[in-house]
Amino acid sequence: MSRRALLVEDDNAIATVITAGLEGEGFSVDVEDSVAGRDTALAGGRYDVMLTDVMLTDGDGIETLGKVRDAFPELPIIILSAQNTLDTAVRAIDRGAFEYFPKPFDLEEVVRAARQAADSAAQGSAEASEQGDGLPLIGRSKPMQDVYRLITRVLHNDLSVLVLGESGTGKELVAEAIHELGGRKTGPFVAVNTAAIPRELIESELFGHEKGAFTGATSRNIGKFEEANGGTLFLDEIGDMPAEAQTRLLRALQSGRIRRVGGSEEIAVDVRIIAATNRDLAPLIDDGTFREDLYYRLNVVPIKLPPLREREGDVEPLARHFLSRATQDGLPRRGLSGGAARLLEQQSWRGNVRELQNLVYRAALLAREDVIDAATIANVLDDRPDSGAAGEGQEGKIGEAVTQWLSTQRFGDGELYHAALAELERPVFCHALRRTAGNQFKAAQMLGINRNTLRKRLADLGIDPEDFSPG
Repeated sequence: MSRRALLVEDDNAIATVITAGLEGEGFSVDVEDSVAGRDTALAGGRYDVMLTDVMLTDGDGIETLGKVRDAFPELPIIILSAQNTLDTAVRAIDRGAFEYFPKPFDLEEVVRAARQAADSAAQGSAEASEQGDGLPLIGRSKPMQDVYRLITRVLHNDLSVLVLGESGTGKELVAEAIHELGGRKTGPFVAVNTAAIPRELIESELFGHEKGAFTGATSRNIGKFEEANGGTLFLDEIGDMPAEAQTRLLRALQSGRIRRVGGSEEIAVDVRIIAATNRDLAPLIDDGTFREDLYYRLNVVPIKLPPLREREGDVEPLARHFLSRATQDGLPRRGLSGGAARLLEQQSWRGNVRELQNLVYRAALLAREDVIDAATIANVLDDRPDSGAAGEGQEGKIGEAVTQWLSTQRFGDGELYHAALAELERPVFCHALRRTAGNQFKAAQMLGINRNTLRKRLADLGIDPEDFSPG
């Protein structure tokens, strides 16, 4: 007997593609395009899995899942959504979805999930919970969708999470999201930057100390573990933790008990651990500065945050979000012009989201009009520490950046020179066009090259001068 799938999708093209994929996997597929059609189909037959879009012709596919869950608690549900936000992913999982896929999705993954759902054990009824506004992560790019899906999978368990990513990518925001949206949200969230604590004080900071434990310990002090009891302890920059503190941390994680410095009593603590680092821990393990057993204890679920330069399309919504936040911090209310948004999208953002936020705040402060234009953004960009002419040590920084970029690439024979040259040329040409508002004649003069040469190189690099014009 073939397995039956109910597909609720109001886009005929998408429905056709998914239906073909499911039928190729042996499913018999019924298709509906509305909440009402879904309910009628469910009432009239038994299904092994349901796949549903979020926004349907007559309602929200997620918000109405409650009654489906009540009537069919064993039916696995897969959510398909073009509303690719963390809120959508969390609502889908909290309302009992077996899996969540943002659009555009990989058809093979959707079919695989449908097969697994149909073959899985009966699903327990899901507890629906209302989610408020102000979720901490913003972005609809494909890399961020992968992050959202991982977050939803660790919300209702206590597995240790290791958040990886460059400085400024928002690692603490991920930890906050897991805490605030998960099962420990009623408990405390305690964050500690292990790199900012002196080596001689880190054990006291984490585990507390008794009076007289060391010079200056004039009273008993509870540590971060006790503060976080019943909640979440976020250990930032874990790669910089001293070796002796690593040993005590490992013991605490293994036993669920801690001992204050200078004390003899063991204290039971119930804490979920989320750690984060911007460093590659593998070389630290190899040279003995980071314990391998601690790494495996922390790295149960790794979540890698993408740098902002890899999050295509996320810069503008982030910038607009920060402009909204800026008004809460006493800055004037500002809009963002299309030209300003395009200019922001063209930057590499070495400081990631944190750098973008700081720049947007400065632009909101310095702008003379209610809408921030491209010229204001260009001026603020030029004020960045690394935006001026090459001074002492600047050549070394550029060389270091090129070396780092080359180490991440793979080239075939005869490709390296031209690929590296294009990577170096692009920011130079963009800078010239930005400073001349897209005027190719003036940009060629600034660069000291022939205008025809400039045009050819711009075409080769896929750079459109119109993106830099005030219009």
